[in-house]
Amino acid sequence: MFDFLDSGQYDVLGAFWVTVQLTVYSAIGSLVWGTILAAMRVSPVPLMRAFGTAYVNVVRNTPLTVIILAASLGLFQTLGITLAGGGDFEVIGFRLAVLGLVAYHATFVCEALRSGINTVPVGQAEAARAMGLSFLQVLSLVVLPQAFRSVVAPLANVLIALTKNTTVAAAIGVAEAAALMKTMIEYESDAIFLVSAMFAFGFVVLTLPTGMLLGWVSKRVAVKR
Repeated sequence: MFDFLDSGQYDVLGAFWVTVQLTVYSAIGSLVWGTILAAMRVSPVPLMRAFGTAYVNVVRNTPLTVIILAASLGLFQTLGITLAGGGDFEVIGFRLAVLGLVAYHATFVCEALRSGINTVPVGQAEAARAMGLSFLQVLSLVVLPQAFRSVVAPLANVLIALTKNTTVAAAIGVAEAAALMKTMIEYESDAIFLVSAMFAFGFVVLTLPTGMLLGWVSKRVAVKR
């Protein structure tokens, strides 16, 4: 049934490994950049609030494919930015794909965190400020730890969406799972359903345990109010 895999022509595990790497690097970058954006959104400085609001509204409403292509065509092919990838086009494409995924999914992390920040009682922040703590100290020591515990489930949804959205990286030639699936469908046209089912199963294996694990974590660390 899966005779086309015996030829050794297709590196399915290698393609899924690239997908996993895209997901991990992009998830870490999105969490960091999304947290900074959330801090800007609740900052007392009007300029930072305006930047955070404009960034989230513009990028979140821009198709991911456009962002990925803009990173490749704009940054690399027009401006010559290689992100320290030298002349290796595979490395450059991979890093540009991570950059595009981070830029896009950080907006969803930001909004999830902002909703978590809104669940923290205002009195706690006021009490911390009354003790002489600065805005960053109140945010990092009092508000964000509680906000993160409140939004584990929404962040899990962002991570699952990010895993599936890594397929867009195929648009700029990154050899992840969707790119290999496209190649296999092209050359194994008599096994389209098997190829599609195989890659669908692969993505279920990647996303289902993640959702179940983070759902369990969400229940364990939820803040009781």
